Amino acid sequence: MKTSILIAAVLGLTTTIPPALAQAVKPAGSASQVQPQVLSPADFDKRLAQAQEHMRQMQAQMDKIAATQDPQERQRLLQEHGASMQAAMSAMHGMWGPGGADKSGMGPGMMMGGPMMGWDRMRGYYSSLTPEQLKQRQYMIDQYMPMQQMMMDHMMLHQRWMSPQPPAVTK
Repeated sequence: MKTSILIAAVLGLTTTIPPALAQAVKPAGSASQVQPQVLSPADFDKRLAQAQEHMRQMQAQMDKIAATQDPQERQRLLQEHGASMQAAMSAMHGMWGPGGADKSGMGPGMMMGGPMMGWDRMRGYYSSLTPEQLKQRQYMIDQYMPMQQMMMDHMMLHQRWMSPQPPAVTK
């Protein structure tokens, strides 16, 4: 049960467009659109370092899980790993600054049943960015995406170790 909730939370994070990349929209009928609040590259790097530390901690925990033979100890380690994954997801969520995803894990315009953020809504935002700002956005995405993949990998490993028949350990 907890694992499926955790997977749903990660999938919610992986399906949203990071707020730094998505343009917040005012309600229909509004002539102007709001520019998103975006972290500076220096602030992004600070939050990136925190998220990377969570990833290192998760990897160390996964190594311990794979090394233990005691099923009770493995369950305890899996609980710690689950808590670390949640902390890492929070850190990753905070990487995009204020005004991002709401409590549902969905960013502006990403509500269930609502329209997805597409190029039509993004065109004005990206067209107004300077070449330097575009480089900064690309840098942020280039740093974020591998961590997002690593989080998914940990979700899958966690799920496998939670199964009645955990994976065979080969070294």
